[in-house]
Amino acid sequence: MALLSGAVAALSLPPLDWSVVLLLAFPALVWLIDGSGEPGGTNSGKLRNGFFIGWLFGFGYFLAGLWWIGSAFLVEADRFAWMIPFAILTMPMGLALFTGVATAIAARFWKPRASRVLLLAVCLSASDWLRGHVLTGFPWNAFGYGISGSLSLSQLASVVGLYGLSFLVVAVAAAPAVLADKRTKSARVLTVAIAVAVFVTGGVYGVNRLTKHDGGDTATQIRIIQPSIDQSEKWKPENRARIFQDYLELTRQPFSVTGSQKRDRIVIWPESAVPFLLLREPGALAAIGEALPQNASLITGAVRTAETADGPVYFNSIFVIGSNGVVQDIYDKVRLVPFGEYLPLENILSSLGVTALVDVPSAFRAGAEQRPLKVMEGGSVLPLICYEAIFPGLSRNASGQDYSWILNVTNDAWFGRTPGPYQHFAQARLRAIEQGVPLIRAANTGISAVVDPKGRILESLPLFQRGVIDAPLPSKLSSTLYGRYGEITFALLLGLSLFFFICQPCNHFSRKD
Repeated sequence: MALLSGAVAALSLPPLDWSVVLLLAFPALVWLIDGSGEPGGTNSGKLRNGFFIGWLFGFGYFLAGLWWIGSAFLVEADRFAWMIPFAILTMPMGLALFTGVATAIAARFWKPRASRVLLLAVCLSASDWLRGHVLTGFPWNAFGYGISGSLSLSQLASVVGLYGLSFLVVAVAAAPAVLADKRTKSARVLTVAIAVAVFVTGGVYGVNRLTKHDGGDTATQIRIIQPSIDQSEKWKPENRARIFQDYLELTRQPFSVTGSQKRDRIVIWPESAVPFLLLREPGALAAIGEALPQNASLITGAVRTAETADGPVYFNSIFVIGSNGVVQDIYDKVRLVPFGEYLPLENILSSLGVTALVDVPSAFRAGAEQRPLKVMEGGSVLPLICYEAIFPGLSRNASGQDYSWILNVTNDAWFGRTPGPYQHFAQARLRAIEQGVPLIRAANTGISAVVDPKGRILESLPLFQRGVIDAPLPSKLSSTLYGRYGEITFALLLGLSLFFFICQPCNHFSRKD
């Protein structure tokens, strides 16, 4: 039942977005913990049973939500297909440890009262936070994304962020479990009424935020290029010239003019767009400069190399290139994908035949810092390369510098037509809502989009459609509560909930009407 409940909870994630299933999954988890021990049972027994239930719930959730990662190993099936069973099973097994620890702690302090749903919400949302920070962090499919299909409810992220959203989702979805308690009818009704009130308040806040007038558009026009290049074809030497010329051809197309003809223009290519080392390819920068119109810059993902005393090192980078073909700025990716861009415990795993998926002469090196880039009159842009968009902390910009928009360049071609690209897009979209700034997303095979500061999709291209998006750059909003204070609001939610749980009088399940 725990395994099945977790798998059902994963149906709330993109692309299905069946959030209503959470009203089945989390009450089931509450009842399973209710039955995991007897009054007077040992603490070790409570911890053991709670962990077992939570681990199975988490394993079902992550297996059903992340099975698609196996498709990345099929791009070069002759080299990597043997790793598919390990990838599909090992990652959910590891991620489920966080939910197991969370429910073990909850079971240890479980009390027969309605406020136990708050304790569960505290523990599971805290486990989401830990999962996003321990080792390199992997907050993919945090429980808060279970309502990402509702734009109005997602506006709460501007107040409490992703992890606060996880707390609210679990607390509200688990509340119906108390209807089965053997307690006074008024206590059961009050608990569910509070959950409904939180849900309605969140919806009203979201609708109100969405209907408020925003700042409109800036004087900068964006062009997003989505070439839709199959990953298995991209790095073949015989295809390099054709792929580069395809980018130049799409760049040269006349802009769809909106407003003033004198708009500054920014052309955006996706992650690692050019299938060669850009700075080492004779004539490549000059060809880019020739293709760009006046008053235009190109922002493109590309692999960069640098010489060190130990030999060349490689970076997954973003280049800003002017219409004169001169590189104006470079950003190197800070958060690299484990097993994709580098190999953890390389000495051990490489001896077992395990290698990183990205085919470069050596593992990528992480960049020094997350920082905005200055791009013409488009203001400062916060660059997030692929996987970096899943980390709320990066969007808060630890360097403290201001920025006008978020740029996410990515290559989700690895995952084909699976839920992966939809989940990735939903997570990047939530970064815009959290910060109140627009998101511009360029993806090799999709989903490319222009998203306003409230998460509304203004323009987009679906998966595997070649084309361009021409659109004005939306204005940013005033700083959100989450943008100003970060996880402080989440910490307050946890603290107040624990205080209420500790102080509430205990009414045993067996109390009759």
